[in-house]
This record gives sequence, C-alpha cells and structure tokens, in this order.
Amino acid sequence: MRMSRRKFEALVERALGTIPAEIRGRMDNVEIVVEDWPDEGHYATVGLEAGETLFGLYEGVPLIERGVVADPLLPDKITIFQGPLEEACDTDVEIAEEIRKTVVHEIAHHFGIDDARLADLGYD
Repeated sequence: MRMSRRKFEALVERALGTIPAEIRGRMDNVEIVVEDWPDEGHYATVGLEAGETLFGLYEGVPLIERGVVADPLLPDKITIFQGPLEEACDTDVEIAEEIRKTVVHEIAHHFGIDDARLADLGYD
C-alpha cells in the first residue's frame, strides 16, 4: 500500500495522541520524524542486516540511564519509517495499527523498556 507523506504523518500524530498526557509530558526533549526507509546506519544501530524489517528506531539516552546531574543532551530522536510500514500493510486500518504499535514501541525505549519486556507486553 502507498499513501502520501501527509496522510502517513497524520497517522503518526494520531498514534502520539493515544499516549497518555503524563507520559507525553516526559518527552519534552524527543524529536519524532518520518523517513522513507532506513539506511545502513539505522540497521547497524540495532544490529540488523540491510533489508531486514525495521519500522522505527529510537536514538538517544533512555530516561532510566540518565543521572540526576547530567550534561545537556541533544534531543532524543524517534524515526518512523514509512516504506517498510507501507510494504507490510494492506489496508488503512492495518497501517494505522502498525504505526500505533511502532510509536508505542519506540517511546517505550525512551523510557528504558527493552525489546524483551516489550515482547512480554505484546509489542514485539
């Protein structure tokens, strides 16, 4: 399935709107962007081979790893990859749900929740 960037970004915004306000309030230094496809650097960051499925990526220092007194940090970054999500989905309903799951998954990484715990919670 293919959709415009504008429609895809609107689905990402809708997914962000499902995150409780108290959680969103702790994400004041997180940039959320949409890119077409992951590049080699994105794959290397998570230990995947180029071409493997990667819907999203969190880059930054999870909140639980930050000290009380810390140097100022650049914004953390969550990237949602439009191409792989479109390739994996057949309907608007399906892609909206995959985007929501991906956004929740990457935000969880910002809070220090790893992939094993996410799998336990059904976000694998």
